[in-house]
Amino acid sequence: MQVIAPTADRAERAAALFARPRVSHTTGFWAVAASFTTLMAFATVTAPLWPLYQQRDHFDATTVTVAFAAMVLGTAAGFTLLGHLSDRFGRRAGVVSGLLVGVAGAGIMAASPVLPALIIGRVLTGLAVGLMASTATAYLGELHLHANHARRGSAFPGLVATTANLGGLALGPITGGVLAAWAPLPLHTSFLVLAGLMTALTVVVVLAPETVERSAHSEGRPERFALLPGARSSFAGAAAVGFFALALLGLFSSLSGVIVREELHTASILVVGLVPFTAFGASAAAQIALRRLPHIRLLTTGSMLFPMGLALIALSLYEPHAWLLLIAAGLAGGGAGLLFKGGLTETVRLAKPSSRAGVLAMFFAIAYLGMGLPSILFSVVIRHAALQQAMVGFASILTAGAVAAVVTAAHTHRRD
Repeated sequence: MQVIAPTADRAERAAALFARPRVSHTTGFWAVAASFTTLMAFATVTAPLWPLYQQRDHFDATTVTVAFAAMVLGTAAGFTLLGHLSDRFGRRAGVVSGLLVGVAGAGIMAASPVLPALIIGRVLTGLAVGLMASTATAYLGELHLHANHARRGSAFPGLVATTANLGGLALGPITGGVLAAWAPLPLHTSFLVLAGLMTALTVVVVLAPETVERSAHSEGRPERFALLPGARSSFAGAAAVGFFALALLGLFSSLSGVIVREELHTASILVVGLVPFTAFGASAAAQIALRRLPHIRLLTTGSMLFPMGLALIALSLYEPHAWLLLIAAGLAGGGAGLLFKGGLTETVRLAKPSSRAGVLAMFFAIAYLGMGLPSILFSVVIRHAALQQAMVGFASILTAGAVAAVVTAAHTHRRD
């Protein structure tokens, strides 16, 4: 007579089978990096498409920004409610969940490219980013440590994480622009392509090794947000730096397409996508090129490039030339990228290991609020004031805020 194993035993064996890695830590590292990059590209693939939606549905710049900012609301919810869960349940589950939610969002926007569906899809995109960003950043560091035991403390996984984050945000607009310009069904194809990539990467990540020990979270729930002693003011400075860095990049994601079409009078979707691509691409390139700079010099360099780029953006609205706007995007994006990397690196240093994903989730939640809220305010202001004057004011506020945040972060870093 056959004996049927208890349900709990079968569940434990299934969990053990799932926990058994089928690819190496190195392969898992690059699979997670690719997943992170692809999901972030999905987050900004709509940047060159907004003018098409605007032209078809006749809504204004504020509606464009609100639709964009729906992702920010989802991101805030994802980071604050879900981003810390990988400290309890494992990194792999967090990354896989982020990819699957991203696939769902892409499917909704591809199936029904109307405003309500776009808002739902963007909220799901934000939830996916909230699940992915902090988890993938922590996961990359741990996978790299397991694959290279002698390289504890290496800056490489942090560089890959920030490059995947901002590099993915750069690839989204150019991908959307190219596919909208030359592929059929411009309001559908980008979502279908990225959904396919995220589905394929999910299969690989499922096979990656887990880095959170079951015993570590079975003894009790880890603290959701735990910093090293005396690190709260340092974290506040780092988070403020991230907020202002992404505030600038959020402007390029949400409104650059509308600005390019109305100020430069170009109908090319590829050119519309080129401006945010330049900003995000420069942010990733600056991090790679200046990766060896000490923390304080990194923040100082970023705080010099940041206002230079903002000033040129304002100038490009008075002297509307594509080349000037692209130079401005490159300088501003490079400065924002260096500031973001400085804030992220400091946050990793300040977090307790058992709460790393939770602390990173809080950092990203604050930074991504910067990506959405200032852009919404800017879109409201330009309904009642000239675009050029509004941009000068916006640039002044962002510059003052970024410099104040950098001074605070540098002071607390030296004190620690």
